Amino acid sequence: MSKKLVAYFSASGSTARLAKQLAAAAGADLYEIKPAIPYTSEDLNWQNKQSRSSIEMNDRSSRPALADSNADVAAYDTIYVGFPVWWYIAPTIINSFLESYDFSGKKIILFAASGGSGFGKAVQNLKNSAPNAEIIEGKVNPSAKDIEALAAMG
Repeated sequence: MSKKLVAYFSASGSTARLAKQLAAAAGADLYEIKPAIPYTSEDLNWQNKQSRSSIEMNDRSSRPALADSNADVAAYDTIYVGFPVWWYIAPTIINSFLESYDFSGKKIILFAASGGSGFGKAVQNLKNSAPNAEIIEGKVNPSAKDIEALAAMG
């Protein structure tokens, strides 16, 4: 049986709720990916081209600083990575997280919260950040049944 971790970034609480449900269903540990500078509601205003999230997402090389880098990724075989979908991809803080650790030989299963879009190009945009890992597209806005299916993937 593999050791599992649910790592997630949540801007508004939706992804956190899914992460906690998934961790319980998978028997996994939980780790919150936190930005060094927390996002404010103004930062998350996608309608404002000058908001922090808009600026970061318009610059695909943006790598927001993490609050810490003490996730014990090496101890896990399967890492579920959750995030809100921004601009049809994962927020660039997910790239920051993936690039901060060695995911070689790990299985990464993605899950996300979204107000209306699917994963878009999230998988393609994350592969370069964890090139030696297997990245699997999981579910967006998973139902209770989907949470069970995701848990079984690990």
